[in-house]
Amino acid sequence: MSAIIRISEMLSLALHSMVVIAHKDKGLLNVKEIAKILGSSEAHLSKVLQRLVKANYIRSVRGPKGGFTLSKPPEEITFLDIYEVIEGPLVTSQCPTNCQLCSFKFCIFGGLPQKLNEEFIQYLKKQKLSDALAALD
Repeated sequence: MSAIIRISEMLSLALHSMVVIAHKDKGLLNVKEIAKILGSSEAHLSKVLQRLVKANYIRSVRGPKGGFTLSKPPEEITFLDIYEVIEGPLVTSQCPTNCQLCSFKFCIFGGLPQKLNEEFIQYLKKQKLSDALAALD
C-alpha cells in the first residue's frame, strides 16, 4: 500500500523512543527496555539511539544501571530536530517529481504537493517532544 507521506522505520523509532525517554523524566532507560516498549529490534534501535546521542539530544550512561536520558528539556526538542538527525535537512521543491524542465505552463497538481510538504514541515517545527508525552498517559 502506498502513502503520500512516508515515515521511515528509523524515523519512527527515533520519534517514539524520544517520547519514551522523555516520559521517564530524568531516569535512565536501556535499549532492551525501550525496544520492549516499542516492539522493535534492539540492534536497529541501538543505531537510531547512537545517532541521537551524536546529535546531543540524548546522552548515554554506560554500565549495568546505565541507559539513555534526554540531554535537553523536552520543551526544547521539536519533531523537526529529530527528523533532521535521522533523515537529513528537509527541503521542499516546486515539483513533486523533481523535474528540472517542465513541459507544462503550470503544475498539473496545482501546487498541492508543495503545500502539503510545507504544512508537514510547519507541523514538525511546532510539535515539541513535550507535546507528545500525553500520548503515553
